[in-house]
Amino acid sequence: MRQTGHWLRLLPFLSALFVLSARAADSTPPPPATAQVPPASSAAAQAQLKKIQSAAQRLSYSGTFVYQQGSQMRSSRITHILAGKNELEKLEVLDGKPREYLRNNDDVACYIPDAKTVLVEKRVTRDVFPAILGADPEDLAGHYNLSMGGEERVAGRDCQAIVLEPKDKLRYGYRFWADKGSGLLLRAQTLDGKGEVVEQISFTQIEIGPIDRTRIRPSYPDTHGWRIEKAAMSPVDLSAWSVAPPPGFRKIQEVRRLISDSAGAGAPSSRNQAEREVSQIVFSDGLAAISVFIESGGQNHNEGAIQQGALNIIGRRQGDYWLTVVGEVPAAAIRQVSNSIELKTR
Repeated sequence: MRQTGHWLRLLPFLSALFVLSARAADSTPPPPATAQVPPASSAAAQAQLKKIQSAAQRLSYSGTFVYQQGSQMRSSRITHILAGKNELEKLEVLDGKPREYLRNNDDVACYIPDAKTVLVEKRVTRDVFPAILGADPEDLAGHYNLSMGGEERVAGRDCQAIVLEPKDKLRYGYRFWADKGSGLLLRAQTLDGKGEVVEQISFTQIEIGPIDRTRIRPSYPDTHGWRIEKAAMSPVDLSAWSVAPPPGFRKIQEVRRLISDSAGAGAPSSRNQAEREVSQIVFSDGLAAISVFIESGGQNHNEGAIQQGALNIIGRRQGDYWLTVVGEVPAAAIRQVSNSIELKTR
């Protein structure tokens, strides 16, 4: 449920982890056996998912949500306005160092006040809460058993629960809670093969309806003297690389980027920092996304795997290249993708 582009900013951090303490990922147990979902329940769940999908894009709303991963929690505030055919959005990170993201459709500007930097980039996927659905619910039904859950209250509003149980061991399960009045997604949980929550995100306060447009103005209007950085990203043909994603995952993007070796997670690069070229292939099943990062070299890295909540990562060498596979899918899926990667010879 994270935006794929954010994974790229973790690459220097991930590389350090592989160098210091690479370890093997644990096998993910198979999901518990489930009964066949009655067609009527599945149809009702699909209709509710369509309502969730539409509400996140077409409604104006503002609220504070909490993201929980194990013992770690962090809060953010999001304000979304539909202005004609344009989506305008402001996402403020409320914990740790201040940071905010302003979005106009697919154009994103990240304000980093500590570094006096504005990073301008294009969003790669549309999986940021509460707009986490990127596929037709009918397509999801091919790989998840969809059913209606109970009714609960979230952030003071009556909600309807929807349950998505995976039909294989290569994806997680989900539980969603949608506002009964508007259909807006107010809480989402990611479940492992044992049905245990590995991460969740939930509004603690939400207002839905007309929102004053001044609320999406940047908190840092005076950026005189700030550095403006445009993310060096361009489309690229990576057809020479053969990658077999899990069933239901489609390739949605191939890009080439420049990243800094010493930028760290989310930090901007500077002219004095060495940059390297990284190619990225993105796959998605409409809920989860998997990225394959390809770069030359990598002789200083140790092969291995790490897990952080629902996120699984594998790094390994292949010939003259270093490959990093990242995704919010079980470790078995990441291993399968990693093992399938081949560089086709001409």
